[in-house]
Order: sequence, then C-alpha cells, then structure tokens
Amino acid sequence: MSHEAREEALGERAQHLLRILIESYIRDGQPVGSRALSRESGLQLSSATIRNVMADLEELGFVASPHTSAGRVPTDKGYRFFVDTLLQLQPPDEAATAEMRRQVEANRDSSTELIAAVSQLLSSATRLAGVVTVPRGRAASITQIEFVGLSENRALVVLVYNDREVQNRIIQLERRYSPDELKRASSYLNEQFRGRTLREVRQEILRQLSEAHAHMNQIMLDAISVAQQVFEGGEGRLEYVIKGETNLMGVAELTSVEKLRRLFEAFNEKRDFLHLLDHSLKAEGVQIFIGHESGYQILDDVSVVTAPYADADGVVGVLGVIGPTRMAYERVIPIVDMTAKLLGAALNSRR
Repeated sequence: MSHEAREEALGERAQHLLRILIESYIRDGQPVGSRALSRESGLQLSSATIRNVMADLEELGFVASPHTSAGRVPTDKGYRFFVDTLLQLQPPDEAATAEMRRQVEANRDSSTELIAAVSQLLSSATRLAGVVTVPRGRAASITQIEFVGLSENRALVVLVYNDREVQNRIIQLERRYSPDELKRASSYLNEQFRGRTLREVRQEILRQLSEAHAHMNQIMLDAISVAQQVFEGGEGRLEYVIKGETNLMGVAELTSVEKLRRLFEAFNEKRDFLHLLDHSLKAEGVQIFIGHESGYQILDDVSVVTAPYADADGVVGVLGVIGPTRMAYERVIPIVDMTAKLLGAALNSRR
C-alpha cells in the first residue's frame, strides 16, 4: 500500500490515539509516551500495539520523537489533521459571550478605540496575542486634512473622515516645509478634496500630477507633492493593532530569546505578517495557518487563526490570534469567529 493510501486509510484506532496524544500535548506540553496513551485512551490495548500505531503515525509524519524523550509530539501535519478532522469546537458560554459583546459595544463610537479594544479582547480571552487590522475606509469621505511640521523633513498628517474618524500618520517629505507652506498646502487640499473618498482623491492626485505644471502655482505644486506622500500606497495597504505579544514570552516553544526577538521584529516590520493577513482578507470564514504553512520562516513555530470581518458593504478587515502551534484550537477558533461577527455588528450599528 502506498504512503498516501495508508494515510487516507488512517483507522479509527489510530485517529483516536492521535487525538488523545495531541490533546495531552496541548494541555501539558510534554512528549506523550505509550503508557500515558494506554491510560488515557480508554482502549484495552497493549503497550506493544500502541507502540506499533505510534510508529505508523510517525512514519506518516503526524508525530515526531524528540531526541531527549521516549514520548512523541505532534508535527504541523499532525495538528492539521487534528484541526480538520478530529477537533471538537468549544464555543464560549453565554456569560463569556455577553461580556465580549459588552466590551465591543462599549467602544463602538470610535474606530481607533474599537480596534484596540477588540485586539485586547482577543488577547485576554485566549491568553495569546490578538491582532486586528484597521477597517478599510472604502466609502469614507475626507472632511479635513491638517499638517504639523516635525524634525528631519517629516510632518504629522491629521486626516478626519466623515466628520468623526481621526487618523494620524507621519510622512517623510523631500525637503523642509515651513509652517506657512504646510498651512497653505492644507488649505488648498481641503478646498480640493473635502467630501471625496480616498479612491477619488488618489485619482485626482494622479490626474494633476500628469497634467502640464505650467499653469500650477507653487502653492498648488507643493500641496500636490505633499498629498502624494499622504495618499500613496494604493487601496490595499493594511495597518493593524496587535496586543498581548508578551503572552508569547511564557510559551515553552518560544522561550528562546532569539526566536522571540525575531518574531517581535516581524510584527513591527509587518511585511510578512501583512501578506498573511491580506491572504486572510480574501478568504471566507476562519483560516488557520499552522507552523510552516504560513510560508514565512519567522512564523514556523506559531499558529495564526484569522477571520475576516465585514460591514454592510462587505469585508473591511481581518482579525486573529497568534500563539504557539500547541494552542487550544477548540477554544481559540470559536473565539476568533465570534469576535469577527461582534466587530462587524458594531460597525454596522454605527451606520
């Protein structure tokens, strides 16, 4: 029988022992031996029979033997089979659900506070790291643009959307602009772009940049040059809020200082992590990336559970939980799923 065929025909007994092994390892973090499996499985099997089944599971790549132990631990492939086939989900109870709903609704008036609160909620509920992307303001119209000059040719941009949402960002300018120049630029841009959506603003900036500059005075040229820095990056740029990274410091598999340093750097640099979140944004329902499945080496020791969230017009962001591959998937998956629904409901209630 081929390797693939034997994997397909993984019997009930082997599946049962694999589930017991993974649940035990998730709970205790220790390699699981034949004796413990025999005791916990509830099956009348000899140690020799269990060892044979374990040898088969190891050959198929579902479990591995650490050098220091006679027991076995799940592999990413084992976790994947467990999540897809053997997992029994445990949704939060009514009291926990009501408390989650209360916390989300208490912060719904401000997007900034809402995203931070939901990220913290995910972290607190799972004791792992929570992440939420900032909603994409596809239809949000710009009410006001202001600039504050900073050192080293930088400026703080204050963007107000729909008269209530405030976003701050820092941009790098090609030269130093005086306070008067920045004030003139903001006046021109407010006059040009007030009431327009981001998409419309980007299109107008591109149009003005492509036109002959002969008829544009210096104020207009400066304003469009600054605006290009503010609005470049396209519709797809994601920003996210992450809370509870320190929870990962207590995880045995991530106790290497070097591993943690590289993981936190990945969160800060955002590149690889944003690709993963962007992938989740395009998917339906809960997505689970276990270890190397993310395709990014820096995430080889963690699992990421994500779900998109939507308002009445469709998906506007994604949220999730980051933790070790040895996480309580049966609890984490329903929490992520429910939080995405609660966040979507909170956004809709503000319309």
